[in-house]
Amino acid sequence: MKTRACNVLLVFPRFNPHSFWSLRGVLDVVRVRCPAPPLGLITLAALLPQTWNFRLIDRNAEDLEDDDLNWADLVMTGGMLPQQPDALCVIELCRTRNIPVVVGGPDATSSPHVYGNADFRVLGEAEGIIEQFIQAWIGGATTGLFEAEKFTADVTKSPTPRFDLLKMKHYQFVGVQFSRGCPFNCEFCDIIELYGRVPRTKTAEQILAELDALLALGYRGHVDFVDDNLIGNKKSLKRFLPALHRWQSERGYPFKFSTEASINLADDAELLRMMRDANFFIVFVGIESPNTDTLIAMQKKQNTRRSLADSVHRIYGAGMVVSAGFILGFDNEPDSVSAAMVECIKATGIPACMVGLLTALPNTQLSRRLQKEGRLFADYEVVKNDAVPGDQCTNGLNFETLRPRRNIIADYRRILESIYDPAAYFERVRSVSRALNRAGSRRMTIKLSDLLAFARVAWHMTVQRPDLRRHFWMTLVDCGRHNPRALEQMIYLMALYLHLGPFSSYVVGELNRRMKMIDASEWNAGPHQECQLDLYAVRS
Repeated sequence: MKTRACNVLLVFPRFNPHSFWSLRGVLDVVRVRCPAPPLGLITLAALLPQTWNFRLIDRNAEDLEDDDLNWADLVMTGGMLPQQPDALCVIELCRTRNIPVVVGGPDATSSPHVYGNADFRVLGEAEGIIEQFIQAWIGGATTGLFEAEKFTADVTKSPTPRFDLLKMKHYQFVGVQFSRGCPFNCEFCDIIELYGRVPRTKTAEQILAELDALLALGYRGHVDFVDDNLIGNKKSLKRFLPALHRWQSERGYPFKFSTEASINLADDAELLRMMRDANFFIVFVGIESPNTDTLIAMQKKQNTRRSLADSVHRIYGAGMVVSAGFILGFDNEPDSVSAAMVECIKATGIPACMVGLLTALPNTQLSRRLQKEGRLFADYEVVKNDAVPGDQCTNGLNFETLRPRRNIIADYRRILESIYDPAAYFERVRSVSRALNRAGSRRMTIKLSDLLAFARVAWHMTVQRPDLRRHFWMTLVDCGRHNPRALEQMIYLMALYLHLGPFSSYVVGELNRRMKMIDASEWNAGPHQECQLDLYAVRS
């Protein structure tokens, strides 16, 4: 039995830097290292005995040193699918040093067989199983598999994350979580497999305590609600938002919030007003496709029977910017999808669009259906280096497509070239800046660091990127003349192009190389043709 305090090294694996979400170009300008810290690991730290000692290493921001490993009695790691290669590297590094390693998180839960080399696997929501691991570890166990019962963890008992373990200077924003789960049933989504379709929510007191903890550490600015669908439980959210509004008002609005929500947010004027009052400024929505038949086939019926453009503009009318996700590669996708998607993006005016290739994620309705149909490719061998494609923008179509693969990739390339052409992107920014109704919205206090960040953005867009100079000044002047209250959001959207422009060019280059490989092998040239090439083996 172990009696002394345990030194726990929490290691957050690397994401690939070539990712839509890495925000690489923006981070270089605002001089931080990562978009957001590992909320899961600092929540885990709060769930473990507080007599233990903790050290956090985020490999996206800093190196894992020998001193860290020499200090550790136990290493805990894990993350999402794009982090799998580095998570396995961490596990092997620990094994060579005989340091016990625990793995958990969404990817280990979805694909536990991949992590068989870890000493311990903790699968599912930690609140529902971590006590069993603690007792086993204290009792002297050296290996173990601990699996939580699905969808039963009581999030009202989840403690305030250990924000004190973070090096705040490394991050652009910080995350909190209000709810888990989503009421919808999208075929390609793994959220409902991990957290269920009945969203469970924290109490207002819990979230406000978390915000108090951030405030006490001196943090101010952007806080992201990491919920996969913040409005999944509307009744609970509507009880919480007035309390959040009061908290913000009493403290002079120290935070501005972002989140992810389903498009039916636009149907609820009361909810939009509540989010505006609480100082939400950006919402990510999953649009996926402009084609109704495709939406019905993917079981995303909440996006049908509506004008997507009208819905998005209602969110603009509540003072919130919209970013969105789009996906290509569905079975019944029409050949006209690229033109329709470009037109949809133009009509909605959404500047930041994550357009990706459909991926059959492990343990989803989609992967099970494709497996049954004999169309899902075998598990790929993970390449253990940083050149593994980062997300569904450079990865995907891990199944035999019904539409010719070359056509899908050609459509994808056309969409990216069109929407991330500088003239098209900045035209959408101007459209949003005019539509955004920020009257009555709270402005953040302008600090010296904000002015310096703006100066760096202006320098990059007018001196280092002279091709963007005209677009930058035209957009800045247009917003200043027509809607100066939207200047903060407009500058943010312009700065995003410093990442999205180069990233889209990188993806187009990958697609061109992919098409050459397809042409050379005549791979998946038509429906149901067998294919042998492993997309996941493609190096960047």
